[in-house]
Amino acid sequence: MLPTVDPALEVGAYPADLAREVTCRDGSRVRLRPIRPDDAPRLQAMHARFSRETVYQRFFGATPQLATRWARFLAEVDYRRRLALVLERGPDADPELIGVGRYEPTAEPDTAEVAFVVDDRWQGKGLGTILFTALLAAAHDRGIRRFRADVLAYNRRMLDLITRFARVDRRETRDAITSLVFSFRPGPPAPRAKGV
Repeated sequence: MLPTVDPALEVGAYPADLAREVTCRDGSRVRLRPIRPDDAPRLQAMHARFSRETVYQRFFGATPQLATRWARFLAEVDYRRRLALVLERGPDADPELIGVGRYEPTAEPDTAEVAFVVDDRWQGKGLGTILFTALLAAAHDRGIRRFRADVLAYNRRMLDLITRFARVDRRETRDAITSLVFSFRPGPPAPRAKGV
């Protein structure tokens, strides 16, 4: 069942302070900013460009299209309990989304679930790291101290990213999915694991 946007959602002020230009490993520059409700069709367009592997790693299954109601739900956040940051390129009037990272509330008030995805054409340029650290810092500023993530056990890049920039408190793998509970660790990342 698809979620619906909560009509009682108390939307906070748009956190423009989270917007900035960022530089990829290859020197190209893109914009990072909080998501807006008008990004729903852009989320659908980005999803349509994903490879099957990227869709599977993000959704753990085949989701060939992002339904309009689901896209609206993902784009309409309150900027406090639910936040998403997007990476975009192109003209301000009609940008192309190339990545999104988000956190969603859990049953525990100081814990959020996080998820990230970067367009296939832009993977390997450091954008996952940019999204991850920016989102966790924004969550920390909003009182969220712990995070959860479910990652496919073979997704070494995502698992390495989390262990480099966060303190992992719990890690459990079951049915090829690794579940992690972690906290933000500001400062320099831990060294990369050999061979990763």
